Amino acid sequence: MFDTPRRRPGRGGGGSGQPIKANDVLRFFLELFAFFSLGFWGYLAWPFPFPGVFFLIGAPLFAMVLWGLFRSPRAPIKNDPVGKAVVEIAVMGSAVYAWFSLGYPLVGAVFGVLALVSGIVAFRRENAA
Repeated sequence: MFDTPRRRPGRGGGGSGQPIKANDVLRFFLELFAFFSLGFWGYLAWPFPFPGVFFLIGAPLFAMVLWGLFRSPRAPIKNDPVGKAVVEIAVMGSAVYAWFSLGYPLVGAVFGVLALVSGIVAFRRENAA
């Protein structure tokens, strides 16, 4: 009675029709943790209320806009692989710096290693011949 529509490539679902890999999920959580890290840094590193609230909201918002414009899979501004790497290193590196400056070098080091390995895997997969 009812006909179930078939998935057509490029329409709905996962975007490109490819299955989601473990590294994609890891990268998503690393991005969220980077944004959280910048907000946490803005809250703790600056005196409250005036500059603290500014950096609490502004630092992650700036990183989100930067990531969304240049690095996301559906970025409106197309970029070459070097430009994508620069944006990713800037956002992830600033989150690592935030943890080190707050006095949590172990969190910064673990996050940095995870982000580095995940970034290398994603870069190699995106630029595979």
